[in-house]
Amino acid sequence: MLASFDLFGTLVDAARPANPAAAVADELAARGVRVPDAWNEAYREPHVPLEPGREISLFDHVLAALDSRGVAASRDRVAAAVTAAFDGDIDTRAGALDAVEAAAARGPVGVLSNCSVPGLATRALDASALDSDRFDAVVVSVDCGWRKPDPRAFAAVADALGGSVADLVHVGDDPATDGGVTAAGGTFLSLDDTPLRRVPERVEALSC
Repeated sequence: MLASFDLFGTLVDAARPANPAAAVADELAARGVRVPDAWNEAYREPHVPLEPGREISLFDHVLAALDSRGVAASRDRVAAAVTAAFDGDIDTRAGALDAVEAAAARGPVGVLSNCSVPGLATRALDASALDSDRFDAVVVSVDCGWRKPDPRAFAAVADALGGSVADLVHVGDDPATDGGVTAAGGTFLSLDDTPLRRVPERVEALSC
C-alpha cells in the first residue's frame, strides 16, 4: 500500500494572510519594490495562459503582475517577498503523527500538497512535528506542475513513492481536491468521514 497525505488543513494548520495581495504588497514595499496602483486587481488577474489543472509559481505570477503594470523587479526580491507573506506559524494537527506513522508501517508514505509558493510546504513540515525527512516523498503542485484534483498530481506522488495510483490511499480534508484520487483510480480517506485519530485503524483495514 502507498499512502499520501494532504498537508495544509490535514496534517498542519497554517496561519495565512487574510488578504494575500495586501500581504505580498507590504513585503514587496519592504524590499524596495514599487507597488503599482490597483495592485489588488493586478494580483487577481491571470497573466500566464494555463491549461486546466496546471500550476504556476506564485513568484512568476507576481513578477508578471508587476510587469503588467510597468514595474520591473528582480526574481530574488519577489521570491523573498512572497515567501515572507505566506510563511506563517504552523501547528501540527492532533493525531497527525500517529496517522503518518501508521501509514509508514505499511508502506511508503508521502505528502501531496497544492501550494504555489516554492519551498513553503517543506518549510511547513520542518516547522511542525512532522519534519520532511519522515516522508518518502513530498510532492507539491508548484514542483510537479499539476494541482489536485488533476489525476496527474496523484500519478506524480504515486510514481515518487514507487507504485501506481491504483495502490494509493490519499488522506485529505477537501473532497473537491483531495477526492480527485478516486477518479484517478486510487482510494480517498476524507477527514469528514475519518478523523485523523481514526486514520490508523482505517489504514490497517485497507492494508489487509
